[in-house]
Amino acid sequence: MNKIRLSTEEIKYITLFETLTGARVKDCVHNENAMGFLIDRGDMGLAIGRNGSNIEKVRSVIGKGVWVMEFSDELNEFVRNLFHPVDIRQIISHKSNDGKMVIVEVSKRDRKKVIGHNGGRIKIAKKLAKRHFNIDDIKIRTV
Repeated sequence: MNKIRLSTEEIKYITLFETLTGARVKDCVHNENAMGFLIDRGDMGLAIGRNGSNIEKVRSVIGKGVWVMEFSDELNEFVRNLFHPVDIRQIISHKSNDGKMVIVEVSKRDRKKVIGHNGGRIKIAKKLAKRHFNIDDIKIRTV
C-alpha cells in the first residue's frame, strides 16, 4: 500500500463524515459530483445509519452524491466492496505493460450501477484502487 497524502479538503470531509456517522474513515476521494469514503471493516452499519439517516445527513451537508465502501486487505474482497451491493460475477487481475489491471465482470443490468451517474462511481473506485493496491485501471466487462 502506498503512503496516502490527504488534502486539507479531504481531511475536512473525513472529519465531517466521522462526526455525523460515528464510522472510522480510512480514506476519502472526490470528483466534481461525488465523494467516496473508504471506511473500516465493520463500520458500514454506523455509516449508513437507521433507514439511511446518517448517509442522508452527509449528502445534504456535502451537497454531492456519497459512496461508502468497506476496506479489505484482500484485493478481490476490496474490489467487491467498491461496487457493493452489485453482484460481481468474476474479478480478474493481471499485470501488463500498462501496469496492474482488474477486470470486473457484471451482468448487463448492473453496468449502470457500477459506473454510476456520469461515471462518478467508477472514477472513485479507480482512485481508491490505485491508492490502496496500486491498480492502474479497472475495466468493466458485461456478461
